[in-house]
Amino acid sequence: MKRACVVGWPIAHSRSPLIHGYWLKTHHINGTYTKEPVEPHAIKDFLLTLQEQGFVGCNVTVPHKEAAFALAEIKHGSATAIGAANTIWFENGKIACANTDTYGFMTNLSQTAPQWQQNTGPIVVLGAGGSARAVVYGFLQANLHDIRIFNRTMDRARELAEYFGPAVSAYDWDTRNEHSQDAAVIVNTTTLGMNGEGDPGIDFANVNQQCIVADLVYVPMETKFLQAAIARGLTTVGGLGMLLHQAVPGFEKWFGVRPEVTDDLVRLIKRDVEST
Repeated sequence: MKRACVVGWPIAHSRSPLIHGYWLKTHHINGTYTKEPVEPHAIKDFLLTLQEQGFVGCNVTVPHKEAAFALAEIKHGSATAIGAANTIWFENGKIACANTDTYGFMTNLSQTAPQWQQNTGPIVVLGAGGSARAVVYGFLQANLHDIRIFNRTMDRARELAEYFGPAVSAYDWDTRNEHSQDAAVIVNTTTLGMNGEGDPGIDFANVNQQCIVADLVYVPMETKFLQAAIARGLTTVGGLGMLLHQAVPGFEKWFGVRPEVTDDLVRLIKRDVEST
C-alpha cells in the first residue's frame, strides 16, 4: 500500500485528504492519504524520516513550505522560482520538491476564463506573500510583461518585484484602484475575504469590462470581492479550482496515475466547504 499525506500546523482544516481520497477510490488504488499535524520545530525530522515512516511523499502547507524547500536535495524550477515547496516525493532516495500552486492557479484560470489570454492590459496582483509569488511566476511563464503588485506593506511588494525583475512593479496599496482600471486580470492573493472577513476594496465601477477577476480564497465560495465584480458584469474565477488542480501533479507522482478534476469532485468539495 502506498501512503501519502499532508503536513501542516494546524492541519485539521485541510481538504486534501478528501480530494486525494476521492481519486484513490475512483482509480481503485490501494493507497491512503492522511493529515499529519507537525509543529514547526519538528518538521525537519519529520521530512527526513518520511520514507522510514512508510510515505512515498507528501503535500506541505503552512507554515512548512519554506522549510521543505530548504531540505530538498532536488528542487523543481517551480519551487526555486517561488522559494517554497508544497509537494514532496523521492528520486533515488533523495527528497525532491516542487510548487504546484502556479500550475493550479494558471490551469484553473485558463479553464474557467480562457479569454484572459486575449485580453490586453496589465496584471494586478493584490498581496505579496507566497501565493502572490506563485501567481506572478505563472504570468511571467505566460510571457506577460506588466505585472503590478499591491501590498499593504510596501517593502514586501518591492522585494517581490525586485526578485522577479523588470516585468514586475511594486505600487502603494492605496493606489490599487487608480492602477487597476485598465487591468486584464485582477487577482486577490491576500486572505481578505476569508470566512467572510474583510475585502480588498477594489472599486470595479471603472474597471474595463473585459477584465477577469480571480480570488484565491474559496471559503466562502463567492467572496465579497467576487460578488462586487459580478455585480459589474465581470467574469470571475473562484479559488476552489486552484485547490483542486494544484493537487493533480502530486497524486501522479505518488500513485502513478494522473487524475482529473471532474464535476463530481468539484461538487463533493463544494458541499464540504458549504457545510463548514
